[in-house]
Amino acid sequence: MTISNILGCTGSVIFVLLASVWIPFFGPLLSLLTPLPFLFYTSKLGLKEGIKVSFSALLAIGILAKLLGEPNLVIFYLQLGIVGVILSELFKREYSYSRTIFGGTLLVLLVGFAFMLFVSITTGETPTKMIDTSLQENIDAMVGFYEKGGLEPEKVANLKEFGSIFLNLFKKIYPAIAVISAGLIVWLNVVISKPLFRIKGVRYPDLGRADMWRAPESLVWGLIAAGFAMLLPISALNSAALNALIIITVIYMFNGLSIVLFLFKKYNVPALTRYVIYLIILLQQLSIIILALMGIFDQWIDFRKIHSKARTTE
Repeated sequence: MTISNILGCTGSVIFVLLASVWIPFFGPLLSLLTPLPFLFYTSKLGLKEGIKVSFSALLAIGILAKLLGEPNLVIFYLQLGIVGVILSELFKREYSYSRTIFGGTLLVLLVGFAFMLFVSITTGETPTKMIDTSLQENIDAMVGFYEKGGLEPEKVANLKEFGSIFLNLFKKIYPAIAVISAGLIVWLNVVISKPLFRIKGVRYPDLGRADMWRAPESLVWGLIAAGFAMLLPISALNSAALNALIIITVIYMFNGLSIVLFLFKKYNVPALTRYVIYLIILLQQLSIIILALMGIFDQWIDFRKIHSKARTTE
């Protein structure tokens, strides 16, 4: 462990923190890259030295959070720091692309649940109550901001009604949001770390080809079962089916994205064109639906001829 590594890790985390606050629109997305510095330095230095550097960086972040009057930042960065260390261990074992994402997502959820349980015990509130309170406070703050800005009373009332509807919907789909958020954090850091590792000369594991990944064939039965369960007049079953449906749809969306990556590589699409298409996918909701449909129908159409190649090999 050297001073330069500690400063590098700490500086990187602070940069992500400031960028997530100062950069409009894309700022919150950058905060998802918080595990990246911890992943990089733990992979570069090894587990023991990486933990020392990570701990030193978190200590510096804790002091900064104390000065800023935001102690909750410590918990947030401690969670994501652990995620970075966990990903470095998964990298060391060189699992496949899908196993790395799945294992990382599962561990992120476990870490998040452990921290939520710890905060719940120390504050005396249930995790559900904490989530509801936090959401309600954010909605009230937003409504108060527009109300002080001179918004018409009728529109303020409509905004409060919309906030109540949103809160009720969020409560229903929170499990799906938690799983998708964890998966997105892991996926982003796995993808972004590849060029970073190559630039810095750190070995990146062989995870297989991301453009050849596909969802398990049996997953389509989960999609069908969730769709039918949504039609049954059982409230608890409907909620579970809705969450399952959202998660499965997102998995198929990534299946569709892997097809797009395959086509980019096959037809040598220029980098600028790729970035424009990625931006469209990020901003346009319709493109996400198209990707999900591509992933679903890939089970039968086989866009990349994976089944044909497998039969030829046999």
